[in-house]
Amino acid sequence: MSTPEIAADAIGGPNPIVGFRRKDLVDSLRTVVLEAVRNPGHAAGSLRHLARTAVDAARGRGELAPGPKDRRFADTAWSKNFLYRRLLGVYLAADAELDSWLAGSDMSTVDKERARFVLTLGLDALSPSNLPLNPAAVKQFLDTGGESAVEGVRHLLGDVRRNGAFPSQVDGEKFSVGGNLATSEGSVVFRNEVLELIQYAPSTEQVHARPLVIAPPQINKYYVFDLSPEKSIVRHARDNGFQVFVVSWRNPTAEQRDWDLATYLTAMEEALAAVCSITGSPDVNLTGACSGGITSVALAAYLTARGKPMINALTLFVSVFDMAEDKTLLGVFASDETLAAAKRHSHVKGVLDGRELAKVFNLLRPNDLIWTYWVNNYLLGKRPPAFDVLYWNNDTTRLPAAFHGQLIDIYRDNLLAKPGRVVVNGTPLDLGKITADVFVMAGTTDHITPWDACYRSARRLGGKVEFTLSSSGHIQSILNPPGNPKSKYYRNPELPESAEEWKDGATTVSGSWWPRWMEWLGQRSEDLVAAPKNLGNDQHAPLEAAPGSYVLA
Repeated sequence: MSTPEIAADAIGGPNPIVGFRRKDLVDSLRTVVLEAVRNPGHAAGSLRHLARTAVDAARGRGELAPGPKDRRFADTAWSKNFLYRRLLGVYLAADAELDSWLAGSDMSTVDKERARFVLTLGLDALSPSNLPLNPAAVKQFLDTGGESAVEGVRHLLGDVRRNGAFPSQVDGEKFSVGGNLATSEGSVVFRNEVLELIQYAPSTEQVHARPLVIAPPQINKYYVFDLSPEKSIVRHARDNGFQVFVVSWRNPTAEQRDWDLATYLTAMEEALAAVCSITGSPDVNLTGACSGGITSVALAAYLTARGKPMINALTLFVSVFDMAEDKTLLGVFASDETLAAAKRHSHVKGVLDGRELAKVFNLLRPNDLIWTYWVNNYLLGKRPPAFDVLYWNNDTTRLPAAFHGQLIDIYRDNLLAKPGRVVVNGTPLDLGKITADVFVMAGTTDHITPWDACYRSARRLGGKVEFTLSSSGHIQSILNPPGNPKSKYYRNPELPESAEEWKDGATTVSGSWWPRWMEWLGQRSEDLVAAPKNLGNDQHAPLEAAPGSYVLA
């Protein structure tokens, strides 16, 4: 994969639960110091061993080598030049000794994971690849007569002023929503205070009678489903004869601080009623992604409990709503104190700003999401790449404080997995009573919503579930159109108790999972009828052309 593609596979599409504070990082460092004080023999032994291995590396006798996927040292100078080879050897010795010291320490498992994260942040920052003597940077400096250094300083100063001193990941001047992003033809056919509903123009003479409605995460903008024509789920579904509607959430400000789960579900119910009115279908097939998946299953449970069968089938992309065994790094930092602090923070501001979460997720994958761009933008003096997925990821939104607080409560106490513990407008929710068929897609390398957690969540639903595992990360699993020869996914019609059992019995299928989803969806979308000649209807006339107004705020 190219550098932008690697970065895109690492991005979080932020999960709006909790990050970690500067205090959490300082506390982890304090724990490390206390461990060294309590066990001086172990610390001294590690330092002696590090000194020996570092001296061996400096003398050219080291045997350590970077991992096969570590692109920081891809330049042949790191292995051929005797100075660079020795410098790299000393760095790798320190990296290996850190793992050895942590493994032999008496800290708890959680403290070890926290310490590993904090110490690795520092070690990654000190990587010789990040220094001006990076061989690629030296060559660029010579080739440009020093102009690369001038450009690098200019980029650095710009990021200090405009990007909180984080390296820019994307050349934002190359993209515009409604220009070269979110270009599928459609109209806003319904709007309330919370959302706009976009209906897309059909591209086939006949369409399935039952419409498809897509609910994106509230912390991201909807157009991840309609990036470029080649990566557009919207366009792919239209071309396969589906009537497609997408929800575009309003970007809340502090004035909407009191919006909660009930606010979103009520708005979604109004949108589904509009879809049914426009299409004449009594129900819809609903798709949700990430936190939009949490909203979708909550809506399905809410409607089921009230005897309103408006959802025929569900599709869930990279969604976790059973948080019983959160093994992610954010889960490691999610103490009661941290969760309470996160709630206070958004309560004071009225919203949780997606830009804050984006920085947290950059720290989870610093080599892919920070230091790669440090080298590219500052050491090489190049502009960041023009990559649509990264532009979308940086085009963040906000969450209202009330909803953010509810999500934290759901996360902390695993409330959605417990029947009746989440109550919306007086209606208790029970996911086990959702009888709709469900298509669930997860990603093998997803570090935000791990695939085994998605699997565990899927088993909470009462309907028939088809689980599919894509061979990518959080966002790239979704953006997986046909045509990529490296794509593959795993299928298993059974749904055994454990995720590993499912994986052991799964069949590997070459190519994208999109065609299988289209097949599954088609079987649940009724017969083909003549495509509508106009968008909307008398009750819901088109208000403006897609992409609408809410996405631009």
